Amino acid sequence: MSDNGLRLVWVYPDLLSTYGDQGNALVVERRARQRRLDVHRIDVRSDQPVPTSGDIYLIGGGEDRPQRLAAERLRRDGGLQRAVANGAIVFSVCAGYQILGHEFINDLGEREQGLGLLDVVSTRGEGERCVGDVLGDIDPQLGLPPLTGFENHQGITHLGPSARPFARVQIGRGNGTGDGTEGAFNDTVFGTYMHGPVLARNPLIADLLLKLALDVNALPPVDDRWYEALRNERITAAQQPA
Repeated sequence: MSDNGLRLVWVYPDLLSTYGDQGNALVVERRARQRRLDVHRIDVRSDQPVPTSGDIYLIGGGEDRPQRLAAERLRRDGGLQRAVANGAIVFSVCAGYQILGHEFINDLGEREQGLGLLDVVSTRGEGERCVGDVLGDIDPQLGLPPLTGFENHQGITHLGPSARPFARVQIGRGNGTGDGTEGAFNDTVFGTYMHGPVLARNPLIADLLLKLALDVNALPPVDDRWYEALRNERITAAQQPA
């Protein structure tokens, strides 16, 4: 965090914001302002350079062709990779999650190089699409309550040795590998298949991003009644018989 405040960067909203994931940027911004933090949100379109001076970077989901275009431009730009090398925090969803890995299958059916910021490889599943509410247990290392979200993807993501599963699913498919994993993370980079938007359903994840960016162990409490009502509603819905 600079003397000018917390810098929140929403990456490529013109390509990667298909499923309402821009709500994640709204939640992080609001949770910061509720703590009276000086926060500056920067929306970076795909024809603009990605700034390297951000504190938190958010990337959403998207369709197959926009995903390929986003990956090509992020590789060429290099700003996000340099920001991570400088210690920035990244939280990515679905197509954005796949882009952060080593490779994924693009809309042409070809292997597309990712950014290599997460030790994961994504392929295309041949079975039914993963669609529906998800409930899972987030890695205990992160100290967060159960994960609730909505998945909608055909991709299957395999984790390499340096990536930890973000969560273990109780309900839903997660990474689609059949091993119960959902998402992945390392020290500063997070990926998940969860929409919702996921940070509205799980505001303490947004708080975790803030704490990592600020390098603090705790934040002042805020009124979470609205978020808890939404969480309880979606968790109950996920637990209902199909």
